Amino acid sequence: MKRTALGLVSRSLAVMAVLALAACGNDKTPVASDQQGDKSPLAEYMGDGFVSSSGGGFRMAVRAGGAQNPTEEDLAKQRKVEDATVTCMKAAGFEYVAVPPEQNAKSKFSEAFNLAPDKFAEQYGYGISTIDWSKAGADDTNPNTKIRSALSPAAQKAYDKALNGPNATGNGAIVVENGKGDGPSTSGQQDLGCRGKAVKQVYGDGADRSVDFKKFDSLFEDIQALQKRIDTDQRVVDATSAWSDCMADAGHSGLKKVDDPRQQIQQKLDALTGNKPPAKGDKTKTITGPPSFDKVDSAKLSELRKSEIAVAVADQKCRASGYEDAYKKVQYAAEKEFVDQHKAELEAYRDETANR
Repeated sequence: MKRTALGLVSRSLAVMAVLALAACGNDKTPVASDQQGDKSPLAEYMGDGFVSSSGGGFRMAVRAGGAQNPTEEDLAKQRKVEDATVTCMKAAGFEYVAVPPEQNAKSKFSEAFNLAPDKFAEQYGYGISTIDWSKAGADDTNPNTKIRSALSPAAQKAYDKALNGPNATGNGAIVVENGKGDGPSTSGQQDLGCRGKAVKQVYGDGADRSVDFKKFDSLFEDIQALQKRIDTDQRVVDATSAWSDCMADAGHSGLKKVDDPRQQIQQKLDALTGNKPPAKGDKTKTITGPPSFDKVDSAKLSELRKSEIAVAVADQKCRASGYEDAYKKVQYAAEKEFVDQHKAELEAYRDETANR
């Protein structure tokens, strides 16, 4: 999941409720947040992953480590999911070892995302080409990675099918057919294998956990209109122009929006990996992490990483020179006014999505 629009992220929650509990594979793809230390007025209602970014609109993001402070009840349920998965996989003829949720919650990249933004930029740029997210779950601490790796190619396919269902692919992706309405209920029809059965056993049917986001469509539209008002505020326009001039002085010309550098790096990486967005009208949706860098030309990848770090470092400096303060001042004032005007709807959204 990359920079996904707010509505689409919301409508994917039913599927991701299953995927987020995965102990083996790469079915949850962290997206680097903007690492803001405080919550904006709107984020108080929309959740921890809510990020406002000029040029990129509102989006949802997660840190590399996922949920930061799961409750003991959350951990207990995840343990039950793991135990139920073990039982189901054994019945299917495969070995599966329950992974303690405390272990699974610690990403190998957590330390990186705890760095200050400028330090992160110096080492990882934006974390796009510099981090191979396909390796996020394939570490030596997960016994199921070793178990699967020891199987023959044919047996690995059977293992994937048993664990994640017939639509699972070798890298942990799951292809989900979209039905009419493109809502959470369609994903509940999918066979998600032992993991899906275990989640259903512990958390209940997907329909019980899903949220009717259709009733929040008007709120989502108003939020998008709010973002447009922020981006077109003359103070933000002037700050963006100054940022663009600063980037040009640093050797990165032609950038008009502050999200342009990220998008350009992502496009270059997609070209290297052969990763293509779904064609318009495609009725399947693949929930997956980015492709592995294993088959990417190492020289070209190295060059892209150098380019990413260089532009990210310049970006951080140019943002800090005035853009961030100007944008945040406009953003927080606009969001506070928006919250005052939409308090009832926002509270309804927060209550509806709580504990989902």
